Amino acid sequence: MGKLTTHVLDTVSGKPAPGVQISLFRGGILLSQTVTNTDGRCDAPLLEGPELIDGDYELVFSIGRFFRDRGIESPFLDEVPVRFRMETSGNYHVPLVCSPWAYSTYRGS
Repeated sequence: MGKLTTHVLDTVSGKPAPGVQISLFRGGILLSQTVTNTDGRCDAPLLEGPELIDGDYELVFSIGRFFRDRGIESPFLDEVPVRFRMETSGNYHVPLVCSPWAYSTYRGS
């Protein structure tokens, strides 16, 4: 059985992004919410084992609040949705590399 993990990196500071709220959805239904730790990671996988089923998922990263808390008054980006498909047998790591004005994501290992 597979698992889903993530982390967030702040390219403005060149450091992990602690305190970013992350929401996980499947089929428009909220499955979980968490906040990144001091290393910009979640303390546990977002999904693991029998919780992970084949389907389309969405992670929503609330980076606007993160950057406003760091003194950037009007970040261009507020929430970043990342939509992707998973299968039960895979391990999925979906990181977000971001600034107040741009972001990138990929399937990591």
